[in-house]
Amino acid sequence: MKKLIAAAAAVVTTATFSALVQAEVPMDKYNKSCAICHAAGTAGAPKTHDVAAWKPRLEKGDAKMLESIHNGFNAMPPKGMCFDCNDEDYKALIDFMSTAAK
Repeated sequence: MKKLIAAAAAVVTTATFSALVQAEVPMDKYNKSCAICHAAGTAGAPKTHDVAAWKPRLEKGDAKMLESIHNGFNAMPPKGMCFDCNDEDYKALIDFMSTAAK
């Protein structure tokens, strides 16, 4: 029983640590891949934290947003130059860029 409790505690601790680490990953990826265009609104990219600019894009839904990211859209290259991002990273990046600054 003690081994089972210890194993469960290890899993919970690992999962919690993993979630904390993942929460920081998108900011690094934003700075590396997204900020170059989205910080200033370069080439028609919606500016980071410009809620009004992001609204019509968000209304298209997650699937359409992810499709545009994967395939590229207008001046944005495929995957937005974030080749190590997964869909969860993209969703976190979209959430960060499309909400008001905190």
